[in-house]
Amino acid sequence: MNRLPRLLCSRPLLLGATLTLCLSAVGCGGSGHHARHAQGAKPASAPESASAPENASPTQQASSFAPAPVPSKSAGNPMASAKLWVNPSSQAALFAAQLKGKDPTKAAVIARLAAQPSGSWLGEWSGDVKGYVQGIMAATDGAIPVFIVYNLPYRDCGNYSKGGLTKADAYRHWIREVQAGLGQGAATVVVEPDALGLLDKCLSAEQQAERLSLVEDAVRVLRQSPKVGVYIDAGHPHWVPAPAMAKRLEKAGIQHAHGFALNTSNYVSTEENVKYGEKLSELVGGAHFVIDTSRNGNGAAPKDEWCNPAGRKVGPAPTTQTGNPLVDAYLWVKPPGESDGECNKGPKAGEFWVDMAVQLGQ
Repeated sequence: MNRLPRLLCSRPLLLGATLTLCLSAVGCGGSGHHARHAQGAKPASAPESASAPENASPTQQASSFAPAPVPSKSAGNPMASAKLWVNPSSQAALFAAQLKGKDPTKAAVIARLAAQPSGSWLGEWSGDVKGYVQGIMAATDGAIPVFIVYNLPYRDCGNYSKGGLTKADAYRHWIREVQAGLGQGAATVVVEPDALGLLDKCLSAEQQAERLSLVEDAVRVLRQSPKVGVYIDAGHPHWVPAPAMAKRLEKAGIQHAHGFALNTSNYVSTEENVKYGEKLSELVGGAHFVIDTSRNGNGAAPKDEWCNPAGRKVGPAPTTQTGNPLVDAYLWVKPPGESDGECNKGPKAGEFWVDMAVQLGQ
Protein backbone atom coordinates (compact mmCIF):
# COMPACT_ATOMS: atom_id res chain seq x y z
CA MET A 1 0.00 0.00 0.00
CA ASN A 2 1.26 3.48 -0.83
CA ARG A 3 0.57 4.78 2.63
CA LEU A 4 2.79 7.00 4.72
CA PRO A 5 3.16 6.16 8.39
CA ARG A 6 3.83 9.32 10.31
CA LEU A 7 4.65 10.39 13.81
CA LEU A 8 2.25 12.72 15.56
CA CYS A 9 4.08 12.81 18.82
CA SER A 10 7.63 14.02 19.13
CA ARG A 11 7.26 16.73 21.70
CA PRO A 12 10.52 17.36 23.56
CA LEU A 13 10.85 17.95 27.26
CA LEU A 14 12.91 21.08 27.72
CA LEU A 15 13.76 22.63 31.04
CA GLY A 16 12.33 26.10 31.34
CA ALA A 17 9.90 25.66 28.45
CA THR A 18 6.22 24.86 28.52
CA LEU A 19 6.67 21.57 26.72
CA THR A 20 5.72 18.04 27.72
CA LEU A 21 7.19 14.64 27.07
CA CYS A 22 5.05 12.53 24.80
CA LEU A 23 4.38 9.20 26.48
CA SER A 24 1.42 6.83 26.57
CA ALA A 25 0.81 7.75 30.21
CA VAL A 26 -0.55 11.11 29.07
CA GLY A 27 -2.64 9.71 26.24
CA CYS A 28 -0.30 10.62 23.43
CA GLY A 29 -1.20 9.18 20.05
CA GLY A 30 0.78 8.89 16.89
CA SER A 31 0.16 8.83 13.21
CA GLY A 32 0.00 6.13 10.62
CA HIS A 33 -2.61 3.79 9.23
CA HIS A 34 -3.27 2.32 12.68
CA ALA A 35 -2.64 5.50 14.64
CA ARG A 36 -4.68 7.60 16.99
CA HIS A 37 -4.36 11.33 17.24
CA ALA A 38 -3.71 12.91 20.61
CA GLN A 39 -6.31 12.10 23.23
CA GLY A 40 -7.24 13.30 26.68
CA ALA A 41 -8.16 16.84 27.63
CA LYS A 42 -7.55 19.41 24.94
CA PRO A 43 -5.64 22.58 25.80
CA ALA A 44 -7.95 25.58 25.88
CA SER A 45 -6.37 26.92 22.71
CA ALA A 46 -6.67 23.69 20.71
CA PRO A 47 -9.47 23.68 18.09
CA GLU A 48 -11.69 20.71 17.39
CA SER A 49 -10.41 18.00 15.04
CA ALA A 50 -11.87 17.41 11.62
CA SER A 51 -14.27 14.54 11.00
CA ALA A 52 -14.00 12.05 8.16
CA PRO A 53 -14.37 13.92 4.86
CA GLU A 54 -16.63 11.42 3.16
CA ASN A 55 -19.53 12.63 5.30
CA ALA A 56 -18.52 16.27 5.52
CA SER A 57 -19.66 19.21 3.50
CA PRO A 58 -17.03 21.30 1.73
CA THR A 59 -15.30 23.81 3.97
CA GLN A 60 -14.11 26.17 1.28
CA GLN A 61 -15.38 29.69 1.83
CA ALA A 62 -14.24 33.26 1.59
CA SER A 63 -11.25 33.80 3.84
CA SER A 64 -10.98 36.54 6.42
CA PHE A 65 -7.18 36.44 5.99
CA ALA A 66 -5.36 38.58 3.47
CA PRO A 67 -3.08 36.56 1.19
CA ALA A 68 0.42 36.24 2.54
CA PRO A 69 2.99 38.29 0.64
CA VAL A 70 4.82 36.57 -2.20
CA PRO A 71 8.26 35.71 -0.82
CA SER A 72 11.48 36.30 -2.65
CA LYS A 73 12.57 33.46 -4.88
CA SER A 74 14.62 30.89 -2.98
CA ALA A 75 18.13 30.08 -4.12
CA GLY A 76 20.55 27.41 -3.05
CA ASN A 77 20.43 25.31 0.10
CA PRO A 78 19.08 27.20 3.14
CA MET A 79 20.71 24.59 5.40
CA ALA A 80 24.15 24.68 3.81
CA SER A 81 26.87 24.30 6.46
CA ALA A 82 24.24 24.39 9.20
CA LYS A 83 24.25 22.27 12.34
CA LEU A 84 21.02 20.32 12.81
CA TRP A 85 19.49 20.40 16.30
CA VAL A 86 19.57 17.31 18.52
CA ASN A 87 16.82 17.22 21.15
CA PRO A 88 18.57 16.24 24.41
CA SER A 89 15.27 15.12 25.95
CA SER A 90 13.83 13.06 23.10
CA GLN A 91 12.07 9.81 23.85
CA ALA A 92 15.14 7.93 22.63
CA ALA A 93 17.41 9.88 24.99
CA LEU A 94 15.14 9.27 27.96
CA PHE A 95 14.77 5.55 27.25
CA ALA A 96 18.53 5.21 26.79
CA ALA A 97 19.05 6.76 30.21
CA GLN A 98 16.45 4.49 31.80
CA LEU A 99 18.01 1.36 30.30
CA LYS A 100 21.62 2.24 31.06
CA GLY A 101 21.70 0.34 34.34
CA LYS A 102 19.33 -2.42 33.27
CA ASP A 103 20.45 -3.36 29.78
CA PRO A 104 23.62 -1.50 28.77
CA THR A 105 23.70 -3.11 25.32
CA LYS A 106 20.24 -1.86 24.35
CA ALA A 107 20.90 1.46 26.03
CA ALA A 108 24.01 2.00 23.92
CA VAL A 109 22.15 1.33 20.65
CA ILE A 110 19.31 3.67 21.57
CA ALA A 111 21.75 6.33 22.75
CA ARG A 112 23.33 6.32 19.29
CA LEU A 113 19.90 7.02 17.80
CA ALA A 114 19.24 9.76 20.35
CA ALA A 115 22.50 11.47 19.39
CA GLN A 116 21.13 12.24 15.90
CA PRO A 117 18.87 15.18 14.95
CA SER A 118 15.22 14.28 14.36
CA GLY A 119 11.95 16.04 13.60
CA SER A 120 9.41 17.74 15.87
CA TRP A 121 5.80 17.34 14.70
CA LEU A 122 3.19 20.08 15.10
CA GLY A 123 -0.59 19.62 15.07
CA GLU A 124 -3.71 20.11 17.15
CA TRP A 125 -1.98 18.27 20.03
CA SER A 126 0.55 21.11 20.26
CA GLY A 127 -1.84 23.41 22.12
CA ASP A 128 -0.32 26.89 22.15
CA VAL A 129 1.71 26.20 19.04
CA LYS A 130 3.33 29.63 18.99
CA GLY A 131 4.66 29.20 22.51
CA TYR A 132 5.60 25.59 21.82
CA VAL A 133 7.68 26.50 18.78
CA GLN A 134 9.23 29.45 20.60
CA GLY A 135 10.30 27.08 23.38
CA ILE A 136 12.16 24.87 20.93
CA MET A 137 13.68 27.80 19.07
CA ALA A 138 15.01 29.19 22.35
CA ALA A 139 16.68 25.88 23.20
CA THR A 140 18.57 25.21 19.97
CA ASP A 141 21.66 27.34 20.67
CA GLY A 142 22.10 28.25 17.02
CA ALA A 143 21.41 24.80 15.59
CA ILE A 144 18.54 24.26 13.13
CA PRO A 145 15.47 22.34 14.33
CA VAL A 146 13.29 20.44 11.87
CA PHE A 147 9.52 20.94 12.26
CA ILE A 148 6.72 19.10 10.49
CA VAL A 149 3.36 20.88 10.23
CA TYR A 150 0.50 18.37 10.09
CA ASN A 151 -2.88 19.93 10.75
CA LEU A 152 -4.85 20.39 7.51
CA PRO A 153 -8.60 19.74 7.42
CA TYR A 154 -9.46 16.15 6.46
CA ARG A 155 -6.04 14.92 7.45
CA ASP A 156 -5.37 11.32 6.38
CA CYS A 157 -8.78 11.08 4.67
CA GLY A 158 -10.46 10.41 8.01
CA ASN A 159 -8.47 7.21 8.56
CA TYR A 160 -6.32 6.31 11.55
CA SER A 161 -4.50 9.64 11.52
CA LYS A 162 -7.68 11.61 11.13
CA GLY A 163 -7.84 15.02 12.71
CA GLY A 164 -6.61 18.41 11.76
CA LEU A 165 -8.59 21.61 11.84
CA THR A 166 -12.20 21.79 10.71
CA LYS A 167 -12.13 25.10 8.85
CA ALA A 168 -9.79 26.61 6.33
CA ASP A 169 -9.47 29.87 8.25
CA ALA A 170 -8.66 27.97 11.44
CA TYR A 171 -5.71 26.48 9.58
CA ARG A 172 -4.68 29.87 8.21
CA HIS A 173 -4.69 31.24 11.75
CA TRP A 174 -2.76 28.22 13.08
CA ILE A 175 -0.02 28.38 10.45
CA ARG A 176 0.45 32.07 11.21
CA GLU A 177 0.92 31.14 14.86
CA VAL A 178 3.58 28.64 13.82
CA GLN A 179 5.36 31.35 11.82
CA ALA A 180 5.14 33.76 14.75
CA GLY A 181 6.83 31.12 16.91
CA LEU A 182 9.62 30.74 14.38
CA GLY A 183 10.15 34.48 14.23
CA GLN A 184 13.53 35.48 12.83
CA GLY A 185 15.26 32.25 13.81
CA ALA A 186 16.67 29.54 11.55
CA ALA A 187 14.70 26.32 11.09
CA THR A 188 13.51 23.85 8.48
CA VAL A 189 9.83 23.02 7.99
CA VAL A 190 8.27 20.09 6.12
CA VAL A 191 4.75 21.05 5.09
CA GLU A 192 1.87 18.60 5.49
CA PRO A 193 2.87 14.96 4.93
CA ASP A 194 0.49 13.05 2.62
CA ALA A 195 -1.59 16.16 1.81
CA LEU A 196 -0.66 15.91 -1.87
CA GLY A 197 -0.27 12.14 -1.93
CA LEU A 198 -3.87 11.66 -0.79
CA LEU A 199 -5.25 14.63 -2.69
CA ASP A 200 -7.55 12.62 -4.96
CA LYS A 201 -8.40 9.82 -2.53
CA CYS A 202 -11.26 11.30 -0.52
CA LEU A 203 -11.76 14.98 -1.33
CA SER A 204 -14.27 16.62 -3.62
CA ALA A 205 -12.99 18.90 -6.37
CA GLU A 206 -13.77 21.89 -4.17
CA GLN A 207 -11.97 20.39 -1.18
CA GLN A 208 -8.96 19.56 -3.34
CA ALA A 209 -8.77 23.15 -4.51
CA GLU A 210 -9.02 24.34 -0.93
CA ARG A 211 -6.26 22.00 0.21
CA LEU A 212 -3.92 23.19 -2.52
CA SER A 213 -4.62 26.80 -1.63
CA LEU A 214 -3.97 26.12 2.06
CA VAL A 215 -0.64 24.45 1.34
CA GLU A 216 0.38 27.39 -0.83
CA ASP A 217 -0.72 29.82 1.89
CA ALA A 218 1.30 27.86 4.46
CA VAL A 219 4.40 28.04 2.29
CA ARG A 220 4.04 31.77 1.74
CA VAL A 221 3.39 32.42 5.43
CA LEU A 222 6.34 30.33 6.62
CA ARG A 223 8.63 32.00 4.09
CA GLN A 224 8.02 35.30 5.88
CA SER A 225 10.57 34.02 8.40
CA PRO A 226 13.70 34.75 6.35
CA LYS A 227 15.89 32.02 7.85
CA VAL A 228 13.35 29.18 7.56
CA GLY A 229 13.71 26.58 4.83
CA VAL A 230 10.32 25.35 3.59
CA TYR A 231 9.75 22.01 1.82
CA ILE A 232 6.37 20.70 0.61
CA ASP A 233 5.85 17.00 1.24
CA ALA A 234 5.70 15.12 -2.06
CA GLY A 235 5.26 11.50 -0.96
CA HIS A 236 7.75 8.91 -2.18
CA PRO A 237 8.69 7.06 -5.39
CA HIS A 238 6.18 4.22 -4.88
CA TRP A 239 3.16 6.47 -4.45
CA VAL A 240 2.32 9.09 -7.10
CA PRO A 241 4.07 9.19 -10.51
CA ALA A 242 6.37 12.17 -10.87
CA PRO A 243 4.35 13.95 -13.60
CA ALA A 244 1.18 13.85 -11.50
CA MET A 245 2.99 14.95 -8.35
CA ALA A 246 4.66 17.78 -10.25
CA LYS A 247 1.26 19.19 -11.21
CA ARG A 248 0.14 19.04 -7.59
CA LEU A 249 3.30 20.75 -6.39
CA GLU A 250 2.85 23.54 -8.91
CA LYS A 251 -0.70 24.16 -7.70
CA ALA A 252 0.49 24.02 -4.08
CA GLY A 253 3.07 26.79 -4.51
CA ILE A 254 6.34 24.99 -5.07
CA GLN A 255 7.61 28.18 -6.75
CA HIS A 256 7.48 29.88 -3.33
CA ALA A 257 9.14 27.04 -1.37
CA HIS A 258 12.76 26.02 -1.09
CA GLY A 259 11.76 22.66 -2.46
CA PHE A 260 9.95 19.42 -1.62
CA ALA A 261 10.37 16.56 0.87
CA LEU A 262 10.41 12.84 0.07
CA ASN A 263 9.93 9.58 1.99
CA THR A 264 8.48 11.13 5.14
CA SER A 265 8.17 8.31 7.68
CA ASN A 266 8.63 5.71 4.97
CA TYR A 267 11.22 3.09 4.07
CA VAL A 268 12.02 3.58 0.38
CA SER A 269 15.76 3.59 -0.29
CA THR A 270 17.77 6.77 -0.57
CA GLU A 271 18.85 5.84 -4.10
CA GLU A 272 15.25 5.46 -5.30
CA ASN A 273 14.27 8.74 -3.69
CA VAL A 274 17.17 10.57 -5.33
CA LYS A 275 16.20 9.29 -8.79
CA TYR A 276 12.54 10.18 -8.24
CA GLY A 277 13.46 13.56 -6.76
CA GLU A 278 15.73 14.43 -9.68
CA LYS A 279 12.94 13.65 -12.13
CA LEU A 280 10.42 15.60 -10.09
CA SER A 281 12.81 18.52 -9.74
CA GLU A 282 13.22 18.70 -13.50
CA LEU A 283 9.44 18.91 -13.86
CA VAL A 284 9.05 21.76 -11.36
CA GLY A 285 11.79 24.10 -12.47
CA GLY A 286 14.80 22.68 -10.66
CA ALA A 287 13.51 22.71 -7.09
CA HIS A 288 15.75 21.18 -4.44
CA PHE A 289 14.56 18.45 -2.07
CA VAL A 290 15.21 16.69 1.24
CA ILE A 291 14.86 12.97 2.01
CA ASP A 292 13.76 11.27 5.22
CA THR A 293 16.40 8.58 5.80
CA SER A 294 15.39 7.67 9.35
CA ARG A 295 14.42 4.07 8.52
CA ASN A 296 15.38 3.33 4.93
CA GLY A 297 18.77 1.69 5.36
CA ASN A 298 17.47 -1.63 4.01
CA GLY A 299 15.01 -0.06 1.59
CA ALA A 300 11.29 -0.75 1.46
CA ALA A 301 9.86 -3.95 2.90
CA PRO A 302 8.24 -6.53 0.58
CA LYS A 303 4.98 -5.28 -0.92
CA ASP A 304 5.77 -1.83 0.52
CA GLU A 305 4.66 -2.91 3.97
CA TRP A 306 4.67 0.33 5.94
CA CYS A 307 3.48 -0.49 9.46
CA ASN A 308 6.42 -1.59 11.62
CA PRO A 309 7.92 -3.87 8.97
CA ALA A 310 10.58 -6.26 10.17
CA GLY A 311 14.19 -6.15 9.07
CA ARG A 312 14.51 -2.38 8.56
CA LYS A 313 17.52 -0.28 9.52
CA VAL A 314 18.27 3.40 9.87
CA GLY A 315 19.57 5.01 6.71
CA PRO A 316 22.18 7.72 6.23
CA ALA A 317 22.66 9.96 9.24
CA PRO A 318 21.14 13.45 9.04
CA THR A 319 23.39 15.78 7.12
CA THR A 320 23.35 18.80 4.88
CA GLN A 321 26.36 17.48 2.98
CA THR A 322 24.75 14.99 0.59
CA GLY A 323 27.11 15.23 -2.38
CA ASN A 324 24.17 16.02 -4.67
CA PRO A 325 23.49 19.70 -5.48
CA LEU A 326 19.73 19.06 -5.62
CA VAL A 327 19.50 17.23 -2.29
CA ASP A 328 19.67 19.82 0.46
CA ALA A 329 19.70 17.32 3.33
CA TYR A 330 19.12 13.82 4.56
CA LEU A 331 16.86 14.22 7.60
CA TRP A 332 15.44 11.91 10.23
CA VAL A 333 11.96 13.37 9.95
CA LYS A 334 10.41 10.54 11.96
CA PRO A 335 12.51 9.68 15.02
CA PRO A 336 13.48 6.00 14.66
CA GLY A 337 12.14 3.73 17.39
CA GLU A 338 8.70 5.31 17.57
CA SER A 339 5.99 2.90 16.48
CA ASP A 340 3.89 3.17 13.33
CA GLY A 341 0.93 1.62 15.15
CA GLU A 342 -0.48 -1.51 16.73
CA CYS A 343 0.71 -3.85 14.03
CA ASN A 344 3.46 -6.48 13.88
CA LYS A 345 3.29 -6.61 17.70
CA GLY A 346 4.01 -2.90 18.00
CA PRO A 347 2.62 -0.50 20.62
CA LYS A 348 0.32 2.40 19.82
CA ALA A 349 1.64 4.76 17.17
CA GLY A 350 4.03 7.34 18.49
CA GLU A 351 5.05 5.27 21.50
CA PHE A 352 8.70 4.39 21.79
CA TRP A 353 9.34 0.71 21.09
CA VAL A 354 12.66 -0.42 22.51
CA ASP A 355 12.94 -3.63 20.49
CA MET A 356 12.22 -1.83 17.22
CA ALA A 357 14.68 0.91 18.09
CA VAL A 358 17.39 -1.68 18.74
CA GLN A 359 16.59 -3.46 15.47
CA LEU A 360 16.81 -0.21 13.53
CA GLY A 361 19.98 0.96 15.22
CA GLN A 362 22.10 -2.19 15.31
